[in-house]
Amino acid sequence: MDAIKKKMQAMKVEKDNACDRCDVCEEASKVAKVRAEKGEDEVAELMTKARQIETELDVTNERFVLVSLQLEEKEKSLLAAEAEMNALNRRVQNLEEDLENTENKFVTADQKLDKAGTAADDSERAKKVFQAKAEEDEKKIIALEKELKEAREKAEAADTEYDEVNKKLVVCEQELEKAEER
Repeated sequence: MDAIKKKMQAMKVEKDNACDRCDVCEEASKVAKVRAEKGEDEVAELMTKARQIETELDVTNERFVLVSLQLEEKEKSLLAAEAEMNALNRRVQNLEEDLENTENKFVTADQKLDKAGTAADDSERAKKVFQAKAEEDEKKIIALEKELKEAREKAEAADTEYDEVNKKLVVCEQELEKAEER
């Protein structure tokens, strides 16, 4: 009976742990989605910056003949912006990979949760079976205790009767001896 209780407690702990892991995964998924939205906003900003840089490049090309020194400065600015854009693109790729990994973890956690739910259902069914068996066993124990009590009472009655018969036998033997002596 204690083993069943311990098993049920262990299964409850496992279920609680599985629920906690699911909550953690869901929270991580929410965080990843927020990060992805921020990444998309950053991409939109980068696209706007890229368009602005392209416009500036066109203007700089028109002024090329007149202002070659300004062109060099603009080219440096363009290179820096492209480097920033590449860095941000790499960051976006990393965020997308993180999002994909998080989604995979979420799917895995969801599958584990489903398995844990199935295991909990199985455990509940087993618990009901064990409870029914325990109730039957309890009824049998009560019946056997009653039979034992009755058997003890019969044995005590038989012992009492045996003692009385034995006393009568002793008295009879004494009377027989007295009768033989006469």
